Amino acid sequence: MVPALKEKHGIGLVHCHRRRAVGCRVAPRASRIRRCVPRDFAPCIGPLPSFIMGIDLEKGGRIAKNRRVAPKSDNPYLRLLVKLYRFLARRTDSKFNAVVLRRMFMSRTNKPPISLSRLARYAKSSPDATVVLVGKVLDDERLLDVPKLSVCALEFSNSARARIEAAGGEVLTFDQLALRAPTGSNTLLLRGPKHVREVYRHFAGHRGKHVKPYTRSKGRKMERARGRRKSCGFKKQGGKN
Repeated sequence: MVPALKEKHGIGLVHCHRRRAVGCRVAPRASRIRRCVPRDFAPCIGPLPSFIMGIDLEKGGRIAKNRRVAPKSDNPYLRLLVKLYRFLARRTDSKFNAVVLRRMFMSRTNKPPISLSRLARYAKSSPDATVVLVGKVLDDERLLDVPKLSVCALEFSNSARARIEAAGGEVLTFDQLALRAPTGSNTLLLRGPKHVREVYRHFAGHRGKHVKPYTRSKGRKMERARGRRKSCGFKKQGGKN
């Protein structure tokens, strides 16, 4: 019956003795097939052998997971930290270690720095917790009084480190944090602002949104027309803007 089915309706069935072949699905029962086929040949379908439907993959195969599993950097200290937190993420059930490990894989643009003022503002909600940042901590001269903080980060600027230690706080590395809190208990995990880079001013979120144009120069003749000076614009009947 199956060859006749193929000749009449062009249905091809791939027979396979391995019911669990890679990338294939085991065929449903005959009762389910009857509901999926036209009525003119539904009565001719009886008990079918075990077969597997073929899969038409486009050229190139399946889409792989596009994510990092290791850092691109050749920094040996970062590689050692990745090795440490890969072990902690595997041997503990703490989500903190898995998140820290994934952020160590990220690129520089996805690990933005954070200022000391922003860090102090977020730390008000958890004054006794250790603030953790997978990135760099920078100084902010607008912050006059630095509170007592316990901060762990990949890198600190010299002035930020000096101000934290002068306020009675402490600066930790991630290997010291792993000894103190191997599961991430009593920590506050932060990230720096990602979309404050100048390049994001040129990106449009949707159609009609005003974004910063790419110009060759900022001279008198470079994109200084309507909307950017008063002499060029929509004029009314009276001749005024």
